[in-house]
Parts: sequence; structure tokens; C-alpha cells
Amino acid sequence: MSRAFTNEDAAGEALPEHRYPLPPRDDPGFLLAAARALLLGANIGDSSGAEEATGLAFGAPELVPAVRLILDDARERRDERLEQLAERFLRRAGAA
Repeated sequence: MSRAFTNEDAAGEALPEHRYPLPPRDDPGFLLAAARALLLGANIGDSSGAEEATGLAFGAPELVPAVRLILDDARERRDERLEQLAERFLRRAGAA
């Protein structure tokens, strides 16, 4: 196979579930962890990887309560970037 068709960096890339460690889906903390993972993915330019790891889309309505908690915390800590991402998530979910 030609080297033009190989990704030499692929071996060093972590799988989405390793970049975004999550509790089991039936864990009470899953939705909050999934919301944090999606916001992190958006922050680092890896929304698709975070969506793949969580099984949820950026803007998933079931995560709105968790994202609101994250937004309140971001405002309290004056984390403008996280606040911006959480607000964007809520707009996408139709909950802004």
C-alpha cells in the first residue's frame, strides 16, 4: 500500500471513549458527564468525537438540565469560554 494512503499518526490517537471517559449509561451521573464531555469536545474542536463517545448530539434536549447546572457554575467561576459553549448548547437545544 502506498504511504499516501496511510495515517502514520493514527496509532497515537485515542478512541473517543478514551478521550471522554464516561460512567455507564445507567449511572445517575451519566447525563452530567455526557454534557461535560460534549462541551469539552466543542471547546477542543472535537464535537464529533464527543458525540460518538456519548451517543448524544450537541444540543440533545435530555442534557438541558445538566448544561444549565454547568452554565450556572461557569458563571459563578467567571469561566467565559465554558459559559459561551453552554449557552450555544442551550440555543441548539431550543432551550435558551
